[in-house]
Order: sequence, then structure tokens, then C-alpha cells
Amino acid sequence: MALKVSKLTDRSVRGFKSEGYYSDGDGLYLVVARTGGRSWIYRYRSGGARRDMGLGSMLDVSLADARLARDRAKQSIAAGRDPLAQQRRTDALSLEASPSTGMDRPAVRTGVAERPTLLACWTDYVKAQEGGWRGRKTKAGWMRSIERHAAPIKHWPVDEIDVEAVLSVLTPLWLTKAESAGKLRERLERVLDYVRVKKLRTGPNPAVWKGNLIHLLPPRPKLQRGHMPAMPYEQIPAFMKRLSASQGMSARALEFTIFTVARETMTLEAVWGEIRADVWALDPSRMKERAFRQPLSTGALDVLKAVHPTHPRPNQLIFPGPKGGPMSNMAMDMMLRDLAPGFTPHGMRSTFRDWAGDETDYARETIEECLAHVVGDETERAYRRSDALRKRRQVLEAWSDYCLSEMTAGVCLPRRASA
Repeated sequence: MALKVSKLTDRSVRGFKSEGYYSDGDGLYLVVARTGGRSWIYRYRSGGARRDMGLGSMLDVSLADARLARDRAKQSIAAGRDPLAQQRRTDALSLEASPSTGMDRPAVRTGVAERPTLLACWTDYVKAQEGGWRGRKTKAGWMRSIERHAAPIKHWPVDEIDVEAVLSVLTPLWLTKAESAGKLRERLERVLDYVRVKKLRTGPNPAVWKGNLIHLLPPRPKLQRGHMPAMPYEQIPAFMKRLSASQGMSARALEFTIFTVARETMTLEAVWGEIRADVWALDPSRMKERAFRQPLSTGALDVLKAVHPTHPRPNQLIFPGPKGGPMSNMAMDMMLRDLAPGFTPHGMRSTFRDWAGDETDYARETIEECLAHVVGDETERAYRRSDALRKRRQVLEAWSDYCLSEMTAGVCLPRRASA
């Protein structure tokens, strides 16, 4: 878009037809989109970075109101405050207080009612869908997408989001952060489909890939996924001895993850109400729409004893972070990196599978069930009434014994839950 610099008037802002940014001075711009939509932004710098603060659509915010909003933002900057951060907090409080079905509510802006913004509709979509999502990380990922990657357009009226707007947030990520860009595009498409069903906009979806963005964006680099680096199982006993002597909740979480061959998310979100004596019982919302029971070996139970609070609540996290909330998803990775660089917690599942396949005679199906993998086709699973808990207990107890085989007399060293 071209930049047009001049003092604006009520008459001139109604007459602009060409796409571009039209300056009123002191950082206030009228943005004219390719589709003809018009909105106000205040552009300023914070911490060395340029920031664009949405002030609303020209249909709802007059030139005089936009100037007042700019002046208030300048006053905030002069007082050492970031006006965009203040605006985000105001929006968050407003959205939190609004009912989840309130798609017709006005977005909060500079005291002027306006059509629903992308952020308001995005939040409503998340509220409508989160009941069917697994765990808290999915919701957090969705909100991170709009706050981190779609911030320049999140305050736009949703019916003014066009292909140009979508490209403006995708292009900076497309070749350098391919996975984030792909998720953002897919999420934009889904939210804009939702908005169209709600009759808040008409016309084609500007975030659709086929027949649309595929012709405007270059091919993304292929993601190099591969397998997670797995520690050779011969190194496990010595590693577990070092890990047992390590302090901190992340060390205990990593031990528990290895003993139970769990996915990291399973451990990070584990609560005391899921522990039923010597069984870890996870409901379908945590396990891809199916309940799952994992027998707890001696090693796993020892870890739980080390971190057990006096009176745990059912919804209390077993392995909380330093401030009582969820532990960082990088905590176990960092612990493993300190003790055994080059390996990942997820790779420990492959380590277990290699050990069980090479060193034991347990059935492949039982080993896969320990890893919470679905075994067999639908017909075969229909005839398997049991979850093979007893057989899996034998496998995991043998794995625990192997992990602890370098401990003194086969007994875990005393553990300390916190540093």
C-alpha cells in the first residue's frame, strides 16, 4: 500500500478511493483496503519496534473521535504506558465478562460502538469449540496465534478482513516459521467460516488455500519432523541414577514420565484425582477421546510419594510449576538436556519400546498398549473387552526394575521434590 501524507478533513476521508495509508499526522492513519473498507490506526514505536493500534472502522469512528483516541494514546506513552497493551487488557476484560454466545455485542474501543472485530469473533469461536478439545494447550495455542501473529488485524471489523489483510500477517511467517504460518492460516479460515455462518460477513473466505492463497504465496519449506532422539536403553540405568539424585519438580516429572512411558503432556496435566491406588486413570478428554488406565510400577509410585502433598485436591496438579500453575512444557527437556544432551523426553518412549522388543518376550500388542497406542482394527478391538492391565503391569514393573538396576540394592535414592 502507498503512503499518502496530508492533513485529513471530513470531506477528504470520504473521497479516498485508492488503496493506501492516509496520514493525518502524529501517527494517525486512515487505512483504505483494496475492497474499499476504511479503518483508523495509530502508529507508534515501543521498545524500538513499530506498533499499529487499531482505533476502529471509519463507519463508526469519526475523524474527530480518531484524533481524540490518538491523543489519549500519546498521553499514555508520555506517562510510560503502552497504549496497545492497555487496549488488549481492556478487550480481554470485556470479552471475559461477555456471554459466550454474544456475537452481536459491540467490540470495546474508544467509547464508540462498532461491528465485531476479528478478536471478538476468534474468542467466541474458541469458546464454542474448546469443550471438544483435548487439554488446555489447544486453547492456549489458538489464542497465541492471534495475539502473537495476527495482532495487526485483530481489531479490524471482521467483515473487512480481506485477502490483503490475511496476506499481511501470513507473509512475514510463511518461509521462516512455516508451522506457525500454516496453523494461523487454517485457524483464520475456520474462524471466518464460523463468522459467515453467523451472518456477520458475506462473500468468499479470504483465508482459503485452494484456488486462493495457493496462487499468492510460495511453497512453504517442508517440515523436518523425523523421530525424536532416543537414548539407547543400555544407558538408561546409569541415567536414572543421576536423575534420581537431581533436585526439583522437573526431575520428578521426568522420572514419572519415563516410568510410565507417558507423553509429556500427560504428565504435565496430571492431577491427583487421576491416581487410583496403583493405577493412573485418564478420562477421554485427556486421551484422544478414549479413557486410558496405566498401571503404576514401583518406580512410579516412589515418585508420587516424593511429591505427595499433605491434603491434595482432586484437581491439583501433581507436578506444578514454581508458582503453582502448570509446569513449562520445556522443563523436562531442559532437565534432560543438562543430564544427557542430545535426547528428548518423548524419545524415552522409543527407548522403552527398543528395550521391551530386544530384552523381553512380552507380546508386541502389550508393549504398544503400554504406550497408549491403539492396537488392531475396529473389529479386533471390538473383541478385546479388556485393556490388558495385568499384562501391562508386568511389563512396566520389569521396566521399572531395569531403570533402577544401578541403584544401591535396587532401591531408589531419596528424592527431593523441590530445589
